[in-house]
Amino acid sequence: MKSLRNKFKDQRGFNLIELMIVIAIIGLLIGVGSYAWGAMIRSGNESAAAQSINQLRTFQSQYAGKNRGKFANFDTLITAVGLDEKFKGERPVVNGYIFTLTVEEPSGSKPGFYSVTADPQVPDGVGATGTRHFYTDSSLGTIKATDENRPAKADDPSI
Repeated sequence: MKSLRNKFKDQRGFNLIELMIVIAIIGLLIGVGSYAWGAMIRSGNESAAAQSINQLRTFQSQYAGKNRGKFANFDTLITAVGLDEKFKGERPVVNGYIFTLTVEEPSGSKPGFYSVTADPQVPDGVGATGTRHFYTDSSLGTIKATDENRPAKADDPSI
């Protein structure tokens, strides 16, 4: 009996089974955590896209008020009313969303018009940057959105 106690007293560290169990638990935690992390990133990108569209609506109203009802493109909004520089270009990608701005000049019979869409850069899969598509235009007082894999349009539900 004394030799058995001495044998267990001299053992140090973990055995292989214990290490494998710990590694399996860590793997499960990483697997669950990475899925939750991706969902959190997508949700954050969607919130940022909706907030950016709302900001673009405000800036377009300010610009049109100073310029006889004309609306501006992204580059003009950056210089005229202080839109963030990350919106520079024709179709900027901001927080995983591709923004598209269409502007029509006012004519004698109709007022100026603009529309803004925000579509996820990667709409599905593990690396999805978002799943919702957003839309607004100068005739709407709200932002429209859809969960379908297509650009949003004016007759989609409001957010």
